Amino acid sequence: MEKLTKISEKIMAERFGKDNIISLATTENGIPYVRNVNAFYENKSFYVITYGLSNKMRQIEKNPIVAIAGDWFTAHGKGINLGYFRKYENAEIAAKLRVAFAEWIDNGHNDFSDKNTCILCIQLIEGLLLSHGTRYDIDFSD
Repeated sequence: MEKLTKISEKIMAERFGKDNIISLATTENGIPYVRNVNAFYENKSFYVITYGLSNKMRQIEKNPIVAIAGDWFTAHGKGINLGYFRKYENAEIAAKLRVAFAEWIDNGHNDFSDKNTCILCIQLIEGLLLSHGTRYDIDFSD
């Protein structure tokens, strides 16, 4: 396994640096749960807009290690609730999410006045990326 290289980072940014559907798996009491989420990749992490009281967030609070899969990429990561979408500390990533998710972000599905509308950050730990016949086993740790 190698550290994230310039080549693999470029592939990640090109492939996932926009609105993507990825599968997100969590566990509870030894039982896996998986769902599809819209996600945006930047700097070794995926970002998801979600609801703080959802099952996935409750499960991540108990066990932050998650698995993801999408578009010839699988990985393990650590789920972190960044808190309310409109929180001052989230302004920079929230602005990027507004651009990435512009097609649907204001369609009524999200209630940005609700303090439980939050940003989930999935900090990648390790992953497998496939691109044009090349396999990249990536260690995302610093």
